[in-house]
Amino acid sequence: MKKLLSRIYVALIFIFLYAPIVVLIVFSFNDSATKSRTVWSGFTFKWYVQMFEDRMLLDALKNTLIIALVAAIFATVLGTAAAIGISNMKKWRKRLVMNVTNFPMVNPEIVTGVSLMLLFVFVANAFDWELGMLSIILAHITFCLPYVILSVLPKLRQMDANLYEAAQDLGCPPAKAFVKVVLPEIMPGIITGMIMAFTLSIDDFIISYFTSGTTQTLPIFIYSMTRKRISPEINALSTLLFVIILLLLLVVNIRQSREKKLERKLQREGEA
Repeated sequence: MKKLLSRIYVALIFIFLYAPIVVLIVFSFNDSATKSRTVWSGFTFKWYVQMFEDRMLLDALKNTLIIALVAAIFATVLGTAAAIGISNMKKWRKRLVMNVTNFPMVNPEIVTGVSLMLLFVFVANAFDWELGMLSIILAHITFCLPYVILSVLPKLRQMDANLYEAAQDLGCPPAKAFVKVVLPEIMPGIITGMIMAFTLSIDDFIISYFTSGTTQTLPIFIYSMTRKRISPEINALSTLLFVIILLLLLVVNIRQSREKKLERKLQREGEA
């Protein structure tokens, strides 16, 4: 009886969480006579076609992809360097730096967005600069950094600290020893952190809204569409975003499962 109730409980949770997404996906293919109708009228791809014919939407999509890619690359490079530095700190310094690093993750996004907006407005007034693509990229790098650091740090803990020194003792220069020894060991964490940063950047609305200036990203464009008349193009666009994010999450989960299997295999071989 307990197992049956637990299964029913889990099923209800999944239905509550994913039923709205299923409805969204289904109605993205709805051949409605008017844009505001939510009654099923037949299957069609016309909203996807109209979505890709919308010039403003495509510009917003291009801005979003550029911002996400640039922010993910810079956040990954800076986050990896920061993780290496943090891993070599003493315990009390490491604890202090990690508390500061984790603060953007627990801080409400609206507080982060407003504070970054005030900072960028102050800089803009001082240096005759306008908020736009650069301000959004800097804001996205700021809130993506902690996720990259938290993805790379566990890989540094798992790595044998003596490998880097051993490579140098065998005549390998420091830079080459890092590339040949340390980087391959922490690469799974770097890739995971970069995918997470890219995903978070695509999905962000609140911080982008406060720091965007005249630049429109995809979430801001969707918000502006919902303020007027709800169009099924939003359903199609949201479906594509959901599929892209789902694929990225699947890649991360598959990589993590493979890494765990490899670690277990190495442990068994070591015990044998």
